[in-house]
Amino acid sequence: MTDADDLRARTRALLAEHPPATTSRAGFLAARFDAGLAWVHYPQGLGGLGAARSLQSVVDAELAAAGAPDNDPRRIGIGLGMAAPTILAYGTEEQKHRFLRLLWLGEEVWCQLFSEPGAGSDLAALSTRAVLGDDGVWTVTGQKVWTSSAHLARWAILIARTDPAQPKHRGITYFLCDMTDPGVEVRPLRQITGEAEFNEVFLTGVRIPDSHRLGEVGEGWQVARTTLMNERVSIGGSTGGRESGMIAPLARTWRERPELRTHALHQRLITLWVEAEVARLTGERLRQQLAVGQPGPEGSGLKLSFARLNQQISGLEVELLGEEGLLYDDWTMRRPELVDFTGRGPGYRYLRSKGNSIEGGTSEVLLNIVAERILGLPTEPRTDKDVAWKDLAR
Repeated sequence: MTDADDLRARTRALLAEHPPATTSRAGFLAARFDAGLAWVHYPQGLGGLGAARSLQSVVDAELAAAGAPDNDPRRIGIGLGMAAPTILAYGTEEQKHRFLRLLWLGEEVWCQLFSEPGAGSDLAALSTRAVLGDDGVWTVTGQKVWTSSAHLARWAILIARTDPAQPKHRGITYFLCDMTDPGVEVRPLRQITGEAEFNEVFLTGVRIPDSHRLGEVGEGWQVARTTLMNERVSIGGSTGGRESGMIAPLARTWRERPELRTHALHQRLITLWVEAEVARLTGERLRQQLAVGQPGPEGSGLKLSFARLNQQISGLEVELLGEEGLLYDDWTMRRPELVDFTGRGPGYRYLRSKGNSIEGGTSEVLLNIVAERILGLPTEPRTDKDVAWKDLAR
């Protein structure tokens, strides 16, 4: 069994053979992957050693102390947090070896083609169609929306309806879509922040070989649930030390600007600081649970907390700053590579956090998941549960 001492020895051997100061970033990352130190809980040959997930921190600490480069995880978060665990769980050996290495190295960026104009909170109502031809190639036609990083992505995880005669949660199939293929059109969606990190994607007769199907035909909803549970953990369970994340700039402003303080604001700040710390520790506990199993519905509760806290903290920051809080740094239309909450001003944080209660599952849907799958409360009546998708009113 690989333990912490063994991982330290392997990491130090990697650093000795490929010194970060004299090795190119790409070369070091490739060597790290091949040494099984990319994600240690993955199987050997796929960037891991089959070790406990919790031991990844041992490797990361050694590399950070040596000044080794990382793979820019914020830029490739969808690939790392959503595509990779789904490919690992459902992909063929050929798919795993084809996609996981380049994904982790950041050489191929991924996006997620799930939501549609008529299928957001009710994702299973999606209408994008995929039809299998006699040549073993699927033809996909439809529209996706709210697609982060689509303007940067080479690949996408995609769900489409393959059997409209089945109820909406069945008859869905999961695919890996090449974003450079003919028929894929990406259009920017400008947001309240002025940026367009999101996109809408039009699929017109896009041809996807059956070898790029993930999981069995018609079982895409089961595969997609794996993606969604990992997505909620990756959004709500981000790592960081005490007073990290959205609470950090608010606490810093409070310390540096004593003239802004009032007793009432102080009480609210203390409350939010404590809640942010509780959420951080809960996220750490959830990550430890992941070391011995797959993500479950608990990630939905953490993502709920993340959205609520971000909005309340950013609102308090704007209120604390008074007139200054009404200023906005830059309305320039641009298409960023990542969301940078702490690298921008308070106005950006306030506006951008509004999307937290929508992306990764709306807060209303997540409340249902927490109620039904964690608390065991009765499920809401679903009159369309056994009705063929083609017969549903739209």
